[in-house]
Amino acid sequence: MALNFDKEQDYTLENDVVFIRPLQKEDHIHLLSISLNEPETWTYSSKSAAGEEALKAYITEALNNRARGEEYPFIVFDKKSGRYAGSTRFYDIQVKNDSLQLGYTWYGKDFRGTGLNKNCKFLLLELAFENLKAERVEFRADNRNERSIAAMKSIGCTVEGVLRSHTPLAGGGRRDSIILSILKDEWFGTVKQRLKNKLR
Repeated sequence: MALNFDKEQDYTLENDVVFIRPLQKEDHIHLLSISLNEPETWTYSSKSAAGEEALKAYITEALNNRARGEEYPFIVFDKKSGRYAGSTRFYDIQVKNDSLQLGYTWYGKDFRGTGLNKNCKFLLLELAFENLKAERVEFRADNRNERSIAAMKSIGCTVEGVLRSHTPLAGGGRRDSIILSILKDEWFGTVKQRLKNKLR
């Protein structure tokens, strides 16, 4: 059974904390403040959205990749503050292998450590495993990015290893990428309930 993914469908997700919808071209307006004022957000990223032109290019590339069925980008709205918090996406979508990656996740500094990320990840993992019927969801990060790695472990990811000198960084140099994952049986077995218990 192949991954039940439709690039044309508008996947929208929400709970009491967050609203997640497909990213659109016009969304650069909602994310511009973070892009202009918090360039450090992309320190460990292979693609930067720091600066208005970079943000527009970042969104355009993500939407082009969605059109090809390779990625599915989202924008994240924080209900508590009534503000747009950042962006995330499914990528490396492998229909025949029933797998995808969840990443390119970034939030403005006001939204880090608030519980927003756990709520986002819960809804996106629920979509991936229960609607799209994924067998595996993979995560990657710069092996130096302790905050991101801790966040992935806290939602129930298992570390699989490190790809050395894996990708170039937007600011120059290369990064070692740590690989983590959640499998379908793990999601239904323990990860879903444990993550649900951590939501606030």
